[in-house]
Amino acid sequence: MLLNSLSLQNFRNYKKQVFSFSDNTGLIVGKNGSGKTNILEAIYLLATGRSFRATKEQQMILYGEEIGRVIGLVEGVSLEIVLTTGEVGGQRAPSKKYLINGLGKRKMDFVGQVRAVLFRPEDIELVLGSPAERRHYLNDVLEQVDREYRRSSLAYQKGLRQRNKLLERIREREAERKQLLFWDQILLRNGEVIFKKRQEYIEFINQKLQGKTSELQLNYDFSAISPARLRQYADREVGAASTLVGPHRDDFEFILKRRGKLKKNLAIYGSRGEQRMAILAVKLNELEFIEEVTKDEPLLLLDDIFSELDEENRDVVLKLLDKHQTIITTTDEKLVPARFRKKVEIMRLR
Repeated sequence: MLLNSLSLQNFRNYKKQVFSFSDNTGLIVGKNGSGKTNILEAIYLLATGRSFRATKEQQMILYGEEIGRVIGLVEGVSLEIVLTTGEVGGQRAPSKKYLINGLGKRKMDFVGQVRAVLFRPEDIELVLGSPAERRHYLNDVLEQVDREYRRSSLAYQKGLRQRNKLLERIREREAERKQLLFWDQILLRNGEVIFKKRQEYIEFINQKLQGKTSELQLNYDFSAISPARLRQYADREVGAASTLVGPHRDDFEFILKRRGKLKKNLAIYGSRGEQRMAILAVKLNELEFIEEVTKDEPLLLLDDIFSELDEENRDVVLKLLDKHQTIITTTDEKLVPARFRKKVEIMRLR
């Protein structure tokens, strides 16, 4: 799938701006604060329905405005996300709406129309950050390529919120435990799908890593959900007013093997270079996964990564340019080797 153009209205620092893209690689050059990353954020939003930076939709809207829009033209199909502050013209409004060719859609039907793989310096948080960061990563990959996963993920999240509210009511003696059965079934049914799909993806990555570098692997630390485990944690869940087992508590670790035996967790013992290399290896295999599952090539979004990579690894990434529509941001175009600059269309931001 090719992104033909991107229109931003009241999005981040853009009042109204249209960017056009060709089949070739686009290189966006600008100083820090010029809005380079905002362009990639908008594209990623169209792909996943989620920002990789904002925790609330209103953070993406130009200050002082009530509505923001991101519109992408993908091979003739218009994909649009409308963002609001939650109030428009004094009336309550949904914080986010999805449209395809002007028609409102559910997130489940919108995500996956265009697919993207993002690589940026902040990805080191996949190694060093919280388990929530790694769960978001798994969701972003799998929701783009698997409708069943999207459906199960959305149903699970809704069920989890309702179950936690009910646990709080039970703790306050305002509800009975038997009322949990309905929400238990929703979590059990959808949690099984989420676990299976996440396990398959991590197994795919590990298999690819073994073929290229036998030293790195991902260790899936899953939180199994079953009727027995829900019974086991029943009293503690009421006391905490929170569901204590299930895929919302999953995690995974980056493990580096030494001499085939010794292992170390890169979050604790890895050098910065080892952590960067691990992220690069996983991202490259993420590209392969999306291609294999969808039989289509995802967009490759590279956000100011060349200042972080040595020359050898820059070349590894740049070799992908001939295969994928790629959008690169940088503060200094000279960081991109001259032989590759000849192949790209350069867009300079003021």
